[in-house]
Amino acid sequence: MREQIKTACPLNCYDVCGLVVTIENKKIIKIAGDKEHPITQGKICGKGKMLLDRLNDSKRLLYPLKKIGNDFVRVSWDEALQEISEKMQEVKASFGPTAILHSYDYSSGGLLKGLDQRFFNFFGGFTEVIGSLCWGAGVQAQQYDMGNALSHDVSDIKNAKTIVVWGRNVTDTNQHLLPFLQEAKQKGTKLIVINPVKNGIAKLADTHIAIRPGMDGILALLVSKIIIEKSWVDRDFISAHSIGFEQFKQEVEQLNISEISKEIGVDPSLIDQLAIAFSQRKPVMTFLGLGMQRYANGGNTIRAIDALAAISGNIGISGGGVNYANLSVGRSFNWAELTRSDVRKQYRTFARSTQADEILNAVDPPIKMAFITRSNAVNQLPNYQQTIKALEQIPTKVVIEMFMTETAKMADYILPSAAVFEEEDIHYGSMFHGVIRYGPQIVEPKGEAWSDLKIWTELSKKLGLTGFEKSVDDFLELALKDLNQHGLDLAAIKNVKQFVLPIQTISWSDKKFTTPSGKFEFFSEQAKREGLSPTAGLVYPHESWQYQPELKRKYPYNLLSIHPTKSLHSQHHFFLRKKGDLPSVIISERVAMLHEIKTGDRIKLYNDRGEIVGKAKIQIGNQQDTILLEEGWSTDSGANANLLTANKLSDMGNGSVQYDCAVMIAKVKARD
Repeated sequence: MREQIKTACPLNCYDVCGLVVTIENKKIIKIAGDKEHPITQGKICGKGKMLLDRLNDSKRLLYPLKKIGNDFVRVSWDEALQEISEKMQEVKASFGPTAILHSYDYSSGGLLKGLDQRFFNFFGGFTEVIGSLCWGAGVQAQQYDMGNALSHDVSDIKNAKTIVVWGRNVTDTNQHLLPFLQEAKQKGTKLIVINPVKNGIAKLADTHIAIRPGMDGILALLVSKIIIEKSWVDRDFISAHSIGFEQFKQEVEQLNISEISKEIGVDPSLIDQLAIAFSQRKPVMTFLGLGMQRYANGGNTIRAIDALAAISGNIGISGGGVNYANLSVGRSFNWAELTRSDVRKQYRTFARSTQADEILNAVDPPIKMAFITRSNAVNQLPNYQQTIKALEQIPTKVVIEMFMTETAKMADYILPSAAVFEEEDIHYGSMFHGVIRYGPQIVEPKGEAWSDLKIWTELSKKLGLTGFEKSVDDFLELALKDLNQHGLDLAAIKNVKQFVLPIQTISWSDKKFTTPSGKFEFFSEQAKREGLSPTAGLVYPHESWQYQPELKRKYPYNLLSIHPTKSLHSQHHFFLRKKGDLPSVIISERVAMLHEIKTGDRIKLYNDRGEIVGKAKIQIGNQQDTILLEEGWSTDSGANANLLTANKLSDMGNGSVQYDCAVMIAKVKARD
């Protein structure tokens, strides 16, 4: 007998799709989209469909493993947890709880995944990674400017006269925004796309601006300069709802548009078009991608774009907004009582992007044990060589995983985790829409795989800790506690399957910002106190020839390690790649001509950090000095982008600089 069950996709992308799973004889046989989801409306991508492949793949890890010598041997859960708990107690007694590192990310979402923090807090403390490989700098930037990073409801697109998609690859990473954009275009709304790459959404645009990577904030400053010089600014917004405009004005007045436009690769006529669009064809709704802030100047970039929207009067109005993140979604839940940071005694943080350096340099105390969860750290952290060196230094490593990833191979203990349909949870996203979905347990876990919650619960028992006496339902009820007043509790969401969170449709519509001044802050005293420039200004990427002139000769090209079309980072490479496969390295006609490269040629990319080999693919319409490579390739393929990227920090928000990457290209000769 067949049965269809509603659930949600847990993958960490914009859309958090509604799914309908078909089961027969207690086995899942099909995954499809749920037409009743108000945003995703029955359409899902290949990544979501491949959740079934991940669930049933023969290479799944189904039993606890312990490394003995160079080999892994199967052990019981009792043996694994007993030994892990003893090692934790030994480390805590000798060095304190912060000698244990919890390194994690957000590869699989759900409210209950956050209970790992509760475990370590009840243990007495730990060293936690903070910041983001993804969006940290931009989030911090919008907090300086407006007090929070919020977005408009996607339905407000219909009220925009101009839409600017700035650095967001809609067709690959935010597919369910696309129908809203197409409908707006059909009604006469102009679509402008600013991106070094002529991707799918750029091909649909009325205007595509192929900017040089990392120069987006500088473009925003030049557009602001024109708007100010033409007296097109929104005086009412500036005078009543902002502070620091005069200081920002001084920053942009000194800019030379003729000279700087050449540096950023944008013709002055296009800069004029943007100035007219933002000030004369309002309201303008701007969608920002997450790649623009993966540079040393990333936070400054977002602050500059925020400032452009503010001076032109496009913040807090219907059809406007600078839509980057939507933190009000995740903050709707009762995290304080879920994670219980109040019970820990000691606490230390490492930045996610630079954790390898911090592990190597930690002395008070050193890192003696690490738990790596929800992340393939070896594959995804920047500067692969430094990551390996750091992990090799840690005496005991525990990895919770479904597959034998590069990170799992370095573990001393591997604990097999349940797949999404094998555990119960509530799924949400904090980047696009405010629809949350209930995800029931649909099938039993394969082998001896356990949910993360069960792992933390049973390990707590071994350690004699309190804090995990609650059931799954108890924790979900606790998470929804703050939403009870809006008619949402666990019984309700189990009944209706999804719920639209009560968050603002138009962010900042009351013009009451949550900054220290209560206004939009062109000039941030908080940023100044934290050692940053108080206003957005002219700042170049670290690996640009403007910042490092010698790079123009040595490493003249910008490498963008873009998200794979058919995978979320490294998660689906098991199914997509065969041994010996090489990635496509996408280059412009100009680069191909200069280096005598044809499509299909073997080429290498290199810099001082390493080199990779791939196959050339020539693509027309991209920024001429930009090279594209899909990230997520296995490290043993010799094609992982993080062989080339730097493990530095962005200017704010503990973000990464993985797009701030200068390289050279060369054709691989047959004898090589």
